[in-house]
Amino acid sequence: MSNQQIVTPFVKSTHSGGGSANECVEVAHTADGGRAVRDTKDRNRGTQFHHLAAWSDFLTAVKTDTLR
Repeated sequence: MSNQQIVTPFVKSTHSGGGSANECVEVAHTADGGRAVRDTKDRNRGTQFHHLAAWSDFLTAVKTDTLR
């Protein structure tokens, strides 16, 4: 179980859609080095928490276009 204490402010992802697309996510760091992710346009939907290893694997998959 990850430590779900958020220790940094949420920031909008640089990979979120711009302009009128409004497809935005925000990411913050957690106390255990993981990440918290939420939908910018609907923050009441809640927050997802990810361990650092899972977050790193996700970013690698996105960057190498192997996320399927």
